Amino acid sequence: MRNLHNEMGSDPIKPSVLRDYKPATRPPSSNGADRGPGQLKFKDNLYAGYHFSRAMRLHRLFRHGSKLMIVPLDHSVTDGPIARPGMSIDQLVGDLAASEVDAVVLHKGSLRHVRHTRFGAMSLIIHLSASSHHAPDPDAKYLVTSVEEALTLGADAVSVHVNLGSLDERRQIADLGAVAGSCDRWNVPLIAMVYPRGPRIANPHDPELVAHAATLAADLGADIVKTTYPGSCADMAEVAAACPIPVIVAGGSRVESADRVLGFVKDALLGGAAGVAMGRNIFMAPDPRAMAGRVARLVRQLAGAQPGASGEGG
Repeated sequence: MRNLHNEMGSDPIKPSVLRDYKPATRPPSSNGADRGPGQLKFKDNLYAGYHFSRAMRLHRLFRHGSKLMIVPLDHSVTDGPIARPGMSIDQLVGDLAASEVDAVVLHKGSLRHVRHTRFGAMSLIIHLSASSHHAPDPDAKYLVTSVEEALTLGADAVSVHVNLGSLDERRQIADLGAVAGSCDRWNVPLIAMVYPRGPRIANPHDPELVAHAATLAADLGADIVKTTYPGSCADMAEVAAACPIPVIVAGGSRVESADRVLGFVKDALLGGAAGVAMGRNIFMAPDPRAMAGRVARLVRQLAGAQPGASGEGG
């Protein structure tokens, strides 16, 4: 009898296995016919048109419903340490998990310093892009890891940064397209972080520019796009309606007033945003866990609200 243990279990997996393996790709979608603008299909036909494994990962990400509360923690590569003095990145991630945010965004090396148990009820998004604010062109983003490596680290999704209008735009758009191809190959959800940002961008909140950023992400294969808030509920509604994938808004610069932060979230969601990705206004808050919890509860409270509806901001 052949020794199957020796044949199959004793040798380490060669790196070429991941490279050469061709899993089933996502089947053709129905061109959005079963979805509203900017919304993944929920209820009776979950994530129609998606391969099982991609749908499973999206289901984990949207575990609380149709709106997302994501906390990006990738700022440390750009700006330096983000955890408050006396707090480790593991403690910060633990606080966010306890506040029931949907996901955090981390760079690959940070995972060595975070306990895996933090992700029992919270998704992990690994950011593939990087740059430092010390660089000659901080807007020039480049890839520092791959979809395949993110999968080996347990990622539920990956994210890529593109600055629309930057001097390095060509490379970043090409990187987004290449990563989208890898995500289709491995059925990994892709979040494209696309912002109007560069020497030719006079107003990064211009609704036309924001809509262009959002649709660029959709055109190149992203499942979700994170972009700039265009400034009003009405403009947000136009951006969301123009984009066939969910649009989540960036939390922006630090704001001292918690009420202003919650008001921003309310306006974005009532304008049709599919959620928020808020970093500085969470991890720089006096109590990150409490602030994250308040934002997460508001996001879920407004999940069923129609654009233009009234809601409570606290």
